[in-house]
Amino acid sequence: MTQHTERRILVKIVALAAGLLLAVTTAAGPAAAAPSGDGYRFALLAKAKPDECFAGVGVPYPAGPPCAGGIKKVNQAYVWGLTRVGGDVWFGTGANVHCLTSGATLNAIEPVLNDDWVCEYGESQYSKADAEIPVSVGDMRAPEVWVYNERTRRSVNKSAEIRARSADDLYRLKHTIGMRAAGTFKDVVLLGGPSTDQRLNMFAFDARTKRFLGSHTYDTYGNIRTFLATRDALYLGVGTGRNGSTGGAVLRWTGSKRFPFDFVPVGALPVQAADLTLHDGRVAATSWPAEGSGNSAEKLAGVWLSPPLADGEPGLNPQDAAGWRQVWNVSRYEPDRVTAATYGLGGVASYGGYLYWGTMHVPTKATKVHQSLFPQTTPEAKQAQIVNTQRAVSIFRGKNLGTDQQQVELLYGSTELPAYRPATASWEMVPTNNTPLNGKSGFGQPFNNYTWRMAVSGGKLFVGTMDWSYLLHDLLPEPQDAAAVSRAAAGPDPEQYGGDLWMFPSPDSPATAVSTNGVGNNLNYGVRNMIVHGDGLYLGMANPMNLRTDTTDDIPEGGWELISMTKSCR
Repeated sequence: MTQHTERRILVKIVALAAGLLLAVTTAAGPAAAAPSGDGYRFALLAKAKPDECFAGVGVPYPAGPPCAGGIKKVNQAYVWGLTRVGGDVWFGTGANVHCLTSGATLNAIEPVLNDDWVCEYGESQYSKADAEIPVSVGDMRAPEVWVYNERTRRSVNKSAEIRARSADDLYRLKHTIGMRAAGTFKDVVLLGGPSTDQRLNMFAFDARTKRFLGSHTYDTYGNIRTFLATRDALYLGVGTGRNGSTGGAVLRWTGSKRFPFDFVPVGALPVQAADLTLHDGRVAATSWPAEGSGNSAEKLAGVWLSPPLADGEPGLNPQDAAGWRQVWNVSRYEPDRVTAATYGLGGVASYGGYLYWGTMHVPTKATKVHQSLFPQTTPEAKQAQIVNTQRAVSIFRGKNLGTDQQQVELLYGSTELPAYRPATASWEMVPTNNTPLNGKSGFGQPFNNYTWRMAVSGGKLFVGTMDWSYLLHDLLPEPQDAAAVSRAAAGPDPEQYGGDLWMFPSPDSPATAVSTNGVGNNLNYGVRNMIVHGDGLYLGMANPMNLRTDTTDDIPEGGWELISMTKSCR
């Protein structure tokens, strides 16, 4: 199949996805609560600036900015890792991450250019010049490390210190796909991310002096998601093997300023460890399936619990590694086995005696897997395969997990979902055996595809999502072609562009929307990170609209944003 054909299929998938997502949520349960941002105010603290000039796909980049030729481009897209030390907020970035996901996960590597963003893949000058940057991630740029100071209200880019330290540090930075996680403990700030050869690179700073301490590459680990500082210990969720292909682990930091890269494994999982939180005296981890790991129950995305932290020595230790248990997985909700194997789990939080968690769905990933396993021959069958494999996020909570009294509740989701029956080559709606207590999948927003982060602040639970509707609007057919697409599938509501921030005011209440438009910039397609700030939050936004750099038009700008959310004075 040619890349041009792949591109046409992708356009068809995203055009038709709208119809299914709207349809499968109509019978899911009560509608989500009406948006209400009252009680909070937001301030933009820092934002990515244009860092390159663009003159066309495959064309060498003109010097600048300022750009004597071409237009300004902003590559740094995500606040991918976020942590806080006293009055300093540290964060690491990722560049053009939507291009990296499409290339590495969906194998869609034909260049894309529109008014909002460009993905060059193998036509990127970086991929052409460096054989160690694969075509699939050709749009990567070296990530950046920033620190924002609450007192001075200034943000400082620390990346130059990494580049200047040594040739090895420079090499690691240039070949790190992004700073996907950040954490701090005992005056050391750690930031890490996957490398171009699918290993794990880590960078360390002195939290007091802000001096760069060095970097390190881990051969055993291939991905990274979240740090958790709790009970006088720092833990880290990772994938094992190249790109997390062989499973996952939870690590405990045993380092110091002198030796900042020492970890020991305290959890051994058959899947990648994703987000972590403390719940009922244990570490709870959500997970992503290892690529090609199949759909046995333990290898599906699920919730895992550690042994009690109080047993033996304080915290988790190497002898606890084999004691983790999976207490829930997505097969208890998703009736289609192939689609279930493509789920991930994301944000997790302990709140009101419950553990809360949510699902994650790379757009069109389930479609492509179905296509590879069950290729269809007629237009009708191909369309059915496309529209029946899309999912919006579902939100769950549970208590007494891992015991005979375990109780898991679906808060936002569907009562039934489409499942494929190979014996009859047909789709049918199958009960999920769950009834949502509060509302429809995606909080009633059908393009909410990632539950990216959860955090408890001021006695309330906040949930940040990714909403891919703005990407979809760029991929839809031109108006003359759209006539063949149903009105429901013609596109998302522009009023809903941008990632959402939802808030549970109490464990007994449904969620209300604090923002459904990217927290004031509808090009922010997700709330990628959240950390507690008093009774509010620091929000790290994801915005990959790398060609939106014109400050004189009426369209907001692309690039990452760091935002503070505080309670309004009344």
